[in-house]
Amino acid sequence: MAGCTLYNESCITGARTHLEGNSIDLIITDPPYGIRGDTLHKHYNRDEQHVVEGYVEIPEVEYGQFSIEWIREAERILRPGGLIYIVSGYSNLYHILHALRQTSLTEINHIIWKYNFGVWTSRKFISSHYHILFYEKPGGRRTFHLESRFGTGEKDGAAGSLNYQDREDVWVINREYKPGQVKNKNELPVQLLTKMIMYSSNEGDLVCDLFLGGGSTARAAIGLNRKAVGFEISSAIYSVRAPEIMNLKPGFLLIEQRIPECSAPKRQRERWTAESRSDLRHRYGELKSQGLKKGEIVTRLMEELGRGRWAIIKALKVMDPNNR
Repeated sequence: MAGCTLYNESCITGARTHLEGNSIDLIITDPPYGIRGDTLHKHYNRDEQHVVEGYVEIPEVEYGQFSIEWIREAERILRPGGLIYIVSGYSNLYHILHALRQTSLTEINHIIWKYNFGVWTSRKFISSHYHILFYEKPGGRRTFHLESRFGTGEKDGAAGSLNYQDREDVWVINREYKPGQVKNKNELPVQLLTKMIMYSSNEGDLVCDLFLGGGSTARAAIGLNRKAVGFEISSAIYSVRAPEIMNLKPGFLLIEQRIPECSAPKRQRERWTAESRSDLRHRYGELKSQGLKKGEIVTRLMEELGRGRWAIIKALKVMDPNNR
């Protein structure tokens, strides 16, 4: 499908073969458990009859080196300023953190994802969360849309800031129940993926999942009008999921997203002068020479000039009709 490429390969060798360095805007991935994940249903008392077979586990003794190898590839393919979200349980978290520290990637947030059920225990506390490591590749400007989901002035019933609450580093998002539906061992919920993608990418950006599994990351990226690329080593899982993903309609999730009540730009409805148009042209040229994409440039200009998105796009078209 145009804008979507999937590979039935190991992400380590596959990325080396197929992906150029500095080519990916955003990575969202949920690597294998490394804790005999193929038997986890016994602990969850879970009916596996609708789960796609073929889950490929990484032996615990190999998990450290495995993490170093795939995270090095992630570092290589991310563009400067590109972002990565890694979802991990606590068992092998130290291996992933160690691997990240062998790279130039820098931490933005260590997010806790609290979900709605955990493994029942009687002699210890119940584990009902995952870690989400949010890192960036230095050298470029980070994409972070402050008001992508809630305007900074939006309040809840108790006059609390909805924007502030949505950007706290503990996320309470329920898992998805799919009774009677074909599913994978551990699919990330659309609500979780949507939040990452909306805050950390632009429409048209390239989103990569190094461990496709059920393809939920690719599905959310396509649904939000992003491009997608990913790897799945299991032929059994790939043969089921790839055709589903390839039949998706780009942008199908956009209609479901709420429109934030954003604060008005400082210079809303202010007329362009010869001087302000000259400043716009000069700054646009500077940002373009830095290799930024059109969407990133417009976002930067909105912040710097206090103008709305459409005002800037229209002004650029007036100056250069070929600027689309």
